[in-house]
Amino acid sequence: MKKTLTTILFFIATLTVARAQNNTPLSGLQQKFVDLKFGMFIHFNMPTYMNADWPDPNAPASAFNPKKLNADQWAKAAKSANMVYGCLTTKHHSGFCIWDTKTTDYNVMNSPLKRDVVKEYVDAFRKNGLKVMLYYSILDTHHQLRPNSITPKHFEMVKAQLTELLTHYGKIEALIIDGWDAPWSRISYDDIPFEDVYRLVKSLQPDCVLMDLNGAKYPAEGLFYTDIKTYEMGAGQRLAKETNVMPSLACLPLQQSWFWKTDFPTTPVKDAAKMVNELTTLNKAGCNFILNVAPNRDGLFDDNALAALKEIGRLWKNDYPATNFAPTGEPIISTNLAKRKPTNSSWSDDMNIMDFANDDDFTTSWTSNAEVKAPWWEVDFGRDTEFNTIAITEPKANITAYHVEYLQNGTWKTLLKGNTTKRVKIHRFATTWGNKVRVVVDEATLPPSLAEVGIYNEKGK
Repeated sequence: MKKTLTTILFFIATLTVARAQNNTPLSGLQQKFVDLKFGMFIHFNMPTYMNADWPDPNAPASAFNPKKLNADQWAKAAKSANMVYGCLTTKHHSGFCIWDTKTTDYNVMNSPLKRDVVKEYVDAFRKNGLKVMLYYSILDTHHQLRPNSITPKHFEMVKAQLTELLTHYGKIEALIIDGWDAPWSRISYDDIPFEDVYRLVKSLQPDCVLMDLNGAKYPAEGLFYTDIKTYEMGAGQRLAKETNVMPSLACLPLQQSWFWKTDFPTTPVKDAAKMVNELTTLNKAGCNFILNVAPNRDGLFDDNALAALKEIGRLWKNDYPATNFAPTGEPIISTNLAKRKPTNSSWSDDMNIMDFANDDDFTTSWTSNAEVKAPWWEVDFGRDTEFNTIAITEPKANITAYHVEYLQNGTWKTLLKGNTTKRVKIHRFATTWGNKVRVVVDEATLPPSLAEVGIYNEKGK
């Protein structure tokens, strides 16, 4: 009982300290993040020992055995490249935890190392004057947190693990989450509720920026389910450098893949001059660049990676200011109430019918037939529903005037009138309830088309 009480008191104390931090407005946190410009991603976990980025989820903890682990070497290598922060994979998709977690036996304390790698990493980076970020995967194949298998216990595990990471290791500048709402993970923001996770993170560390690494399906002009727009360059996701208006992060591995492979010591790494050019170009477009360097099975960086980082540091002058952003507003974080609900519309163009506008796919659209003079599209919730936010996304900016109506007690009422000419039109308003919502297009250059209409009940953050 005494041990339990001590644990509870420690948790309350750490939570109080976290909440006592300066609660910086999101716009300030976003600007601060972009100002960092350049950091080091460190993919080091069970895949390091399997010669595959996605290893056997049943690989034994005993396989993780870095006999010369030296996080100080990582930190000094990051400094040699003039990086200012690091980000470590605390848990990747196969579920192995490299910290002293109480949530599962599948962790580093049951490996031959028996040392908390997350602690050694944060201590080493802070000692070398570098800021600290963490990576965490929602997808967890070892614990069967995967499509069609998710239980309430899985969600409790996620919350407990994030609580450990955000209360035991001091100030965490940013949390990068992966394996969530992606075509390959197939775990939706409803399966593991994004809003609950977001609020947990902010309650523990209000100034921690949360990023979902799989946000590429959402339009670049809107902030959906992330504080920062993310681009995994190796997967073909590219920032629109000339038109970017969002604080962003782009990532790329220095070596041939994210986790170390047996041929890495003899395989050329990416050219240092090209990486500096990429870094400079991204920074000037308002994008922070995080370059992954994979430790080997001893827990050390290979000589070719160390040499490349040193050359990057020699070439990169960092003699330009970071981009200043206009405030983006808070991200949308709640469930899309309109997703895959029954829909109706005025006459559609061929096969581009009404349900394409709420299928959770921004590459498909409802398109009005050109003969229709007053096009409309509506969604039926099936019951009275509260909502306070609507996001209307077009394939291309075309609609110049529109209004939104809602059906309440059998009567259609006007909710708002809009003339936002941007491709993504986000409106927030006082909480309203109704069982249908209708978007009516008043003016458009071409026959209007809706890629997605999202309706949300966003609680105060």
